[in-house]
Amino acid sequence: MKLSELYWHRITPLHLILWPVSVVYGIFLTFKKLCYWLDIFPSVTLPVPVVILDSISVDDGGKTPLTIWLAEILLKHGYHPGIITRGNSDNPGSPVAVSSASDPGIVGARTLFLAQRCETVCPVWIGNDRVATAQALLQAHPLCNIIISNDGLHDYRLSRDLEIITVDFSEQGLGNGLLLPAGPLRTHPRSMKTLDFIVTNGKSRHQIDTRQWRMTYPMKLINEVAYNVLKPDTRTLISAFRHSKIHIVTDDNNAMRMFDLIQALKLDAELHTFTDNHRYLPADLHFPETDMILMPEENALQCQQFAPQTLWAIPNDIWVDSALYTAFMKKLKNESMN
Repeated sequence: MKLSELYWHRITPLHLILWPVSVVYGIFLTFKKLCYWLDIFPSVTLPVPVVILDSISVDDGGKTPLTIWLAEILLKHGYHPGIITRGNSDNPGSPVAVSSASDPGIVGARTLFLAQRCETVCPVWIGNDRVATAQALLQAHPLCNIIISNDGLHDYRLSRDLEIITVDFSEQGLGNGLLLPAGPLRTHPRSMKTLDFIVTNGKSRHQIDTRQWRMTYPMKLINEVAYNVLKPDTRTLISAFRHSKIHIVTDDNNAMRMFDLIQALKLDAELHTFTDNHRYLPADLHFPETDMILMPEENALQCQQFAPQTLWAIPNDIWVDSALYTAFMKKLKNESMN
């Protein structure tokens, strides 16, 4: 568990000291939203619909695979989506397109993964100013007729048509249940009743009262199958390697997910973790005595140029309740008609 998770998954005297700051943060978010609602602060309306897709906490919470899922269903319905995101805090700030050749240290590993999965059918752009990034994407891709923002729940300067938030009910997702900076939550659970769609992973825990929320739609991260990076059509159940010698290589973002996988499948595996947005080198995968090297797909795709035959990727896929598909397309159609 990395230091931030160790901090956010407990309550100590420091958290009690920071709790008033979290209260002030919650009040600030409410006041900020009110100012935009009253047009005290101007928002920018794009010529195409905008969908905000974000997580309740600072963790990904499944929003990256859900973004890919959303882009795919929009493509099936004849839309031409574009994806915008801020990526990590070290990106240069100016709007720029992300490609499979981008540096993960600059754009972020998850943003790079979005580009690797979507760039042939859906442009991915990054920048500190979401309005400027969306406008630059639309100028470069005039056929784009809908924007998916992979973050920005509280960036009300970018006017939005639909909001989707993911909630990971695991301990890793909710932590101690407190708002920033005392906890990992970026918005108070009470605000969930005003959102269009709430997508949940796992079962609700007692410290989060969901009775006042709008209807929720379940999703599930899929970890059962892996594919060989050099032969992507070769897929197998990870459990089939239960008695093999396995090395699992990942970054801090996926470390807990991989640890849970080892525990659930009782794998004979050694876990190797690197810092977030690490640039992988051949030496990182040098395990000559191993039967299998497992990596989350977003990490494994960075190693395609030097992947050994033993490298397998765990797809970053999800199962999503079909009711979300129906409800989202219906509401999008209604918003487009208004």
